[in-house]
Amino acid sequence: MKNLMNKLKKSDLADKITLIVAMILLVILFGSLNPNYMSGSNLTNVLIACSLTGFVAIGETNLIIAGQNDLSAGSVAACAGVLAAILVRMGVPVVLAILISVLVGCMVGAINATLVTMLNLQPFIATLATMSVARGAAYILCNGKAVAISDKTFIRLGNYRIFGFLPLPVLFLLISFIVFGIMLSKTYFGRSIYVLGGNTYAARLAGLNPKAIIFKLHIMESGLAAFAGIMLAARMNSGQPSACEGLEFDAITAAVLGGTAFTGGVGTIFGTFLGMLVLQGFKTGLNMVGVQTFWQEVAQGALLVVALAFDFYRKHNRDKHALAESMAARGITIPGKENK
Repeated sequence: MKNLMNKLKKSDLADKITLIVAMILLVILFGSLNPNYMSGSNLTNVLIACSLTGFVAIGETNLIIAGQNDLSAGSVAACAGVLAAILVRMGVPVVLAILISVLVGCMVGAINATLVTMLNLQPFIATLATMSVARGAAYILCNGKAVAISDKTFIRLGNYRIFGFLPLPVLFLLISFIVFGIMLSKTYFGRSIYVLGGNTYAARLAGLNPKAIIFKLHIMESGLAAFAGIMLAARMNSGQPSACEGLEFDAITAAVLGGTAFTGGVGTIFGTFLGMLVLQGFKTGLNMVGVQTFWQEVAQGALLVVALAFDFYRKHNRDKHALAESMAARGITIPGKENK
């Protein structure tokens, strides 16, 4: 039994169980305060809201595991939504408008990667700069005014429900989680991300190209953010330059809540999925019980602090277990545990 508990502590299963328990407690708490919280319609609304954060959270998870981050995702999403709305209004076919907008998002990701790999800027600083540029570009494209969308095909993209209950954006999100989950856990590229985040020097010795990996990850993140912004524009029937503010912080919170280590090298897409549900369930619950917007900001900030605190605790435990295993392999007895 003791060995089983030790293995559980070393694995990431404990994190997942903690998140599942947290979700259950959230449902009980907010359900008792507002019975409508547990309704089917509210569950659907939570999933729809997740379809915005989720795409960005997937990209942030990959980046954080690799020791990177991206603060420009929300601005990229807003810019892509505005651009898609403008293109559709100009008569550009919906599919082509989406492809162009996602491509523009990918270009921002390539710029982020260039700043990080070629100019050796810290990801935080590089993406903070592009965050301002992309947000400004969104306002410039539409002169600061929301761009109304009347194209029925585009609107259906964000509002159509399969079998009458499954929103199309949610389906896209679930498929993305599955695809990127398999990529991260089952492919050579996914393992390369973990190696890079664990030790860049070791990654080079293993024959990996860190710059190429970073380029791909930033491009994927910005592409996902752009697609999320397009889905939001379709759902809102307009492209809005002020949309998605703080989206990147929600995505990072979901990833860290799900067990992704901010120091890199550790994390799973499934964990991020659970973290996303906890985060969005928490935000929706605060709305439904009538908590003021200002206090919601405080609560969400506190949740991020809690997530980072858990990340620190997990890192401390991983380091302690790694040291203990290293000492045991060398036949060194840990002081105070000679007779245990």
